[in-house]
Amino acid sequence: MASFRRTLSPPYRDRHYQNGEAPVPVPPPSHKPFAASAKPSSASPGFDVCGFLTFVLLGKQPRRSWRRLLYRCLLFFLFGFLFGMTPFGHVNELQAHDFSLDIKPPNVNVNAQLEKAIDHPVRHDGFVRESSNLEVGAGVRAKSDGSSDLVPRKQLIVVTPTYSRAAQAYFLYRLGQVLRLVPPPLLWIVVEMNVVSMETADILRKSGVMYRHLVCTKNSTDIKDRGVHQRNTALEHIERHKLDGIVYFADDDNIYSLELFHSLRQIRRFGTWPVAMLAQSKSKAILEGPVCNGSQVIGWHTNEKSKRLRRFHVDMSGFAFNSTILWDPKRWRRLTLHPIRQLDIVKEGFQETTFIQQVVEDESQMEGIPFGCSRIINWHLHLEARNLIYPKGWLFDKNLEADLTVT
Repeated sequence: MASFRRTLSPPYRDRHYQNGEAPVPVPPPSHKPFAASAKPSSASPGFDVCGFLTFVLLGKQPRRSWRRLLYRCLLFFLFGFLFGMTPFGHVNELQAHDFSLDIKPPNVNVNAQLEKAIDHPVRHDGFVRESSNLEVGAGVRAKSDGSSDLVPRKQLIVVTPTYSRAAQAYFLYRLGQVLRLVPPPLLWIVVEMNVVSMETADILRKSGVMYRHLVCTKNSTDIKDRGVHQRNTALEHIERHKLDGIVYFADDDNIYSLELFHSLRQIRRFGTWPVAMLAQSKSKAILEGPVCNGSQVIGWHTNEKSKRLRRFHVDMSGFAFNSTILWDPKRWRRLTLHPIRQLDIVKEGFQETTFIQQVVEDESQMEGIPFGCSRIINWHLHLEARNLIYPKGWLFDKNLEADLTVT
């Protein structure tokens, strides 16, 4: 008997049988080290995910009770929800925080920045200008308490009639470079007669200025003044598209300063200033424009006696106006609803005054700029080169003949 017990395995040897109970065979232990951990025991703690999913999807009863596990999950979810909703800190501190999605600008002391900018001019596109002009043009309005209001710049609508002649490319290049230095927004409307020229289109594309290239389709044989109908084409475009800004007629052969374009944004309704007219046949400059007391126009000055009958003595490049006057007459309480246009039937030199009479009633609706009309900021040149023979586009198809040879 002793020898028989030594041959039994430990489970058989350690078990005591009572009441004639037959021994239950026990399989021998497996030699695979991970065989016991292949299937989890039902008595092991934790959530039986496989059993729960089997009951939900297949409708089969898992080995352990799924209600008990479901109650446990709901209890843990309830504890987590209450834990997440519990405020940690003072209630007033939470209310002090602003959880809105509005983007607020930082609190900047604009007065200090403006004072610093005035003392230190900055370089912009190769030219030195005062930073105070740039900051004011940027639409920063400082308050007495140190805060600021961002005021958008007014758009400038520069209208330029042009035609093919010897110095056209030079004039457009020069005016385009000046407009490129003006802070945006600025729209350059260039108007040609009958057809768009490739030379003008190429200059506008390379100017770096936002532009619109228009064509006046009126029959040129019935035209007494070409520029009048070209400007009217631009006025019709502004009125049809309801462009908002300050309209300024800038011929391509005139000379303009940057100060002029900075001053245009100060205009509310109609602004005017004196202009110097230079001609090759005259030895002195003709000064023409308003006489101001501050910004109030109190009179007019002109050197040309033949034009003293005009109501307003001003050059075409010596005034600018708000574009909403063209397409919003109710805002400005205009008496008539007729479109505002330049007239071709009037005598030469009277187009300016007849046009201004449609825009304003008298000098009380005008503003004198800049600095009380005390400075000349643009010059009107009378340079004619219509009959000049020159190569097309100033390009040579072949080399020039050498009159003098290098020896």
